[in-house]
Amino acid sequence: MSGTKSGSHGGADDPFEEGGSSLLRQPKAVWATAGASVVAFMGIGLVDPILPSIARGLHATNSQVSLLFTSYFLITAVAMLITGFVSSRIGGRKTLLAGLALVVVFAALSGMSGSVGELVGFRAGWGLGNALFVSTALAVIVGAAAGGSSAAILLYESALGLGMACGPLLGAVLGDMEWRYPFFGTAVLMAVGFIAITAFLKEQPKPAARTSLLAPVKALGHGGLAATAASAFFYNYAFFTVLAFTPFVLNMSPYKSGGVFFAWGVLLAVFSVLVAPRLQRRFGSLKVLCGSLLLFAADLVVLGYGDHTTAIVCTVLAGAFIGLNNTVFTELALGVSDAPRPVASAGYNFVRWFAAAAAPFLAPKIEEWTDIHLPFVVAAVAAVTGAGIVAVRRRALTMEAEERAPQHATEDGVAAFAQ
Repeated sequence: MSGTKSGSHGGADDPFEEGGSSLLRQPKAVWATAGASVVAFMGIGLVDPILPSIARGLHATNSQVSLLFTSYFLITAVAMLITGFVSSRIGGRKTLLAGLALVVVFAALSGMSGSVGELVGFRAGWGLGNALFVSTALAVIVGAAAGGSSAAILLYESALGLGMACGPLLGAVLGDMEWRYPFFGTAVLMAVGFIAITAFLKEQPKPAARTSLLAPVKALGHGGLAATAASAFFYNYAFFTVLAFTPFVLNMSPYKSGGVFFAWGVLLAVFSVLVAPRLQRRFGSLKVLCGSLLLFAADLVVLGYGDHTTAIVCTVLAGAFIGLNNTVFTELALGVSDAPRPVASAGYNFVRWFAAAAAPFLAPKIEEWTDIHLPFVVAAVAAVTGAGIVAVRRRALTMEAEERAPQHATEDGVAAFAQ
């Protein structure tokens, strides 16, 4: 199988090859936005260690508690259609602050929930705020960062990895005292981020052209982007089966579950930021993606049928495959089509987040209908399907990605990405 050897970390502007100085020497505005991004990504895995505690505290079933992910990501998916529309009209800074404000409000309300229905509803509002913030943060970091687009993207991916690793840890530490505390803790941290961005980030120039609501959907008419989004949809189903369903299978205390998912997040960060770029340069992006998806599928099957210790090991190991997949999928989505990068990213995320909403709901239902093993088999089949789509569409993906290799981004490309 042929594959592009391009990646946003390769080439002459690779911060690693420059000694990392361009990554660390950033304006305060960049660090403020990156810090808030860490907290935003922490919110995704925050509830993992406390899902059983929430179920007991609110007298809810596993499938009801899993709706915390479903409502969050369903709203996130739909919100991808409006984030570019909003930011292109009010500017990146105001969009970030609006997203942060919504997260602060709805995270605090989540901590005060009196029923699982209220909590699910408040998580939906949280998802809207997170979508506005996360979809805009990368463009703001690219626009304000020193050292070029590679340093900015690497900093953003580092924030993602750190947030995914620390979210379960924060959830475990605070949730061991009371399941409501992680929500209040997130609200406080995001309020700090709101203050930091208000103080350090100046408004950036608005894009010359405004983004329409339908632009992300129209962008999916491109065959390469549609194939990337379709593959990512099936991959995300497998990803969020691990994130949302495995805590019930492990059935551990918040501290122990938090430790497992912290290790999972560390591997995710290391393989996303450090390992993926090197494997891409050596083997090509598409070979890395297909191989990682197939290994992820095998890991899921072993997780589903292994004993408790095996399930823990496979859960942690899944972080490595998820880190690889996240990096390659992001680069394909940003470079495979001729649409402006923010528009292409919005269309791609619109599709893939629906799977993130579906998996937390379907996995517990499949367990109820069959047994505890089958949800992981379904997830493994989804990962294999994602690899199959990449294999079938490899020729178009390779040609497009090579023509639009992220590491060859020009100033015009960076400007388009920041729109």
